[in-house]
Amino acid sequence: MMRALVTGGAGFVGSNVAHSLLTEDVEVVVLDSLAREGAQRNAAWLGATHGQGVRFVNADIRDAEAVNAAARGVDAIYHFAAQVAVTTSVDDPRTDFEINAQGTLNALEAARLHADQPLFFYTSTNKVYGGMEDVKVVKQDDRYAYADLPHGVDESRPLDFHSPYGCSKGAADQYVRDYARIYGLRSVVFRMSCIYGPRQWGTEDQGWVAHFLRRAARGEGITIYGDGCQVRDILYVEDLACALRLARERIDQTAGQVYNIGGGPENTISLLELLEFMRTDLGYAPAVEFGDWRPGDQRIYVSDPRRAERDFGWKPTVDRWSGIRRLAKWIAEADETAPAGVSG
Repeated sequence: MMRALVTGGAGFVGSNVAHSLLTEDVEVVVLDSLAREGAQRNAAWLGATHGQGVRFVNADIRDAEAVNAAARGVDAIYHFAAQVAVTTSVDDPRTDFEINAQGTLNALEAARLHADQPLFFYTSTNKVYGGMEDVKVVKQDDRYAYADLPHGVDESRPLDFHSPYGCSKGAADQYVRDYARIYGLRSVVFRMSCIYGPRQWGTEDQGWVAHFLRRAARGEGITIYGDGCQVRDILYVEDLACALRLARERIDQTAGQVYNIGGGPENTISLLELLEFMRTDLGYAPAVEFGDWRPGDQRIYVSDPRRAERDFGWKPTVDRWSGIRRLAKWIAEADETAPAGVSG
């Protein structure tokens, strides 16, 4: 039986990927500090759903000894543990660095030092490309668009780290790539756009689709920073889990590579367009306020995921509107008063 370590495995992406692995009969070790909102509930859900198939290690990714111990005997490491908000990184860049850069080095060393080096999958971010000020952007009704990038941003885009978050994730991104070159570690980097779906307890700083839907479902107002025409390509989390599985199955092709992973041009949406869909399709009408633009907020980012399709046969399958409806249904059904303890 294959055995995998999922760092940050009680987070949004981590819990969904852990669930996907467990349904493949992979034995999963989840390492998580349970610090983020919803992490305890996600851990409890994994334990209740999968029982003895999942083992929990309550530890911080900054604890190198704990990470090394958790990685013993695993065939693959899925490294998702991270500080995820640009705004938090600006307020506390040291902690952001320690979690994202040092924490990734801890995970890489855990892989390198074991005799049978496990596969290593890392979720980076589109923020490594910075503000992309040289790319012409036009405004079309309630959204921004690239003037000359019909397929979105591909992997040849030069790196240009902006914000402490961009720097810490970018440093980790490059460490993962270099461990493949220098140590022969079979690692894969996914530079991700906006991922959304169930088990995402979105906040104002991270997970904006879930944040909008949760606020609206509670009858609470929403603040938009900027003009609301900002555009992202959104990817349903089940499609991300599928991409990770296919990249693992084609590891001879994908090892040492980097891929831009997102919904692509077919799944773009602006903040204003999401609000309109919430009003017309979901029946939500939240009060909306506008604030100043936040540092590092790109007017538009759209992934070009075609390299992933060429290399390991992946492309998104859940369209943006179906995915948003599925997330809204999950939010409506989620029991906000459920016990938060970890079971299993």
